[in-house]
Amino acid sequence: MSKNFTVKSSVHDYTVTFCDDAVAALRESLAPGDTIFIDQVILTHHGERLAPVLETCPHLVLQASEEAKSFQRIGGVIEQLIQGGFRKNNKIVAIGGGIVQDITAFIASNLYRGVEWHFFPTTLLAQADSCIGGKSSLNFGAYKNLLGNFYPPTAICIDLSFLQTLPRKEIVSGLGEMTHFFFLNSEADFALMRDSYTAALTDPAVLEKLIHRSLSIKKATIEIDEFDRKERQIFNYGHSFGHAIESVTNYRIPHGIAVSHGMDIANYISMKLGLIDQGLYQKMRDVLQLNWNEVPLGDIDVDAIINALRKDKKNIGAQVRVILTKGLGNMFITSLDVDGEGGQWLREYFRTMV
Repeated sequence: MSKNFTVKSSVHDYTVTFCDDAVAALRESLAPGDTIFIDQVILTHHGERLAPVLETCPHLVLQASEEAKSFQRIGGVIEQLIQGGFRKNNKIVAIGGGIVQDITAFIASNLYRGVEWHFFPTTLLAQADSCIGGKSSLNFGAYKNLLGNFYPPTAICIDLSFLQTLPRKEIVSGLGEMTHFFFLNSEADFALMRDSYTAALTDPAVLEKLIHRSLSIKKATIEIDEFDRKERQIFNYGHSFGHAIESVTNYRIPHGIAVSHGMDIANYISMKLGLIDQGLYQKMRDVLQLNWNEVPLGDIDVDAIINALRKDKKNIGAQVRVILTKGLGNMFITSLDVDGEGGQWLREYFRTMV
């Protein structure tokens, strides 16, 4: 059975292909006048392999930093594109992780009121999650991910060889992000992640199987709720708490690892509410711990965590919106009183569980 598939979208349908030779796929993707956006780190580690393509195609080298994906910096990239002769009938081919994806999707959706773009994701987070779904996010001044829209690429090519040069903590972070899809979906998917986790760190075939399953879970929901208005919001499981951890640690904790802690916090609060028992909480924690063992959380200012939760963009009014669980495959959206009992449980969690 083919691992490749098509995602249905009201913007345009798009294909996801698992490939073994990114250079051959790039040659097939590119046409005269197209431009490549490439992550500086990928150029450093894979420049020699990609040289046959880069030497014959205009390309812009992007820094994968929060500053680079600010609205204030995007204008310079657009200026370079236009000066290079880029036209509406040309396309952008992005090679990189989530930040390069955000920059490319935002520019492609707005330049000439929309141009085609293709994506070669090079991080595990991008390959197993963000490459599908169509979201783009830009920072505006001090406000993270404030601007954005939905504009998917028309083609995605996943080549696992790009992952070989990633630091181990980035692989672990990617597995952490993937874990939340497996917990959200079913007991069987939870068991698949639990039983495959260790092998996935060293066996590309096992990792590819998990990537494909992660994307399949996500695809089923985004085709129902493409614009994140209802069913898709459940994907925020672990993310409100995870984003707060990222913020108060100044992003020292990689995203997927912070989300793993966030899931554990959500499960802990669910246990305190009597929604799950201690046995199930520990069963899930045993898997989540695999994602954070190598990156200690360290001392956490719980007041700062609570303050960050209050500022989460998913909140409605004064209510802190979170995803809690009644069991594997049974998560739901609710409000948390961080000024009352919810705040007490957060303090208890960081005092006793970290």
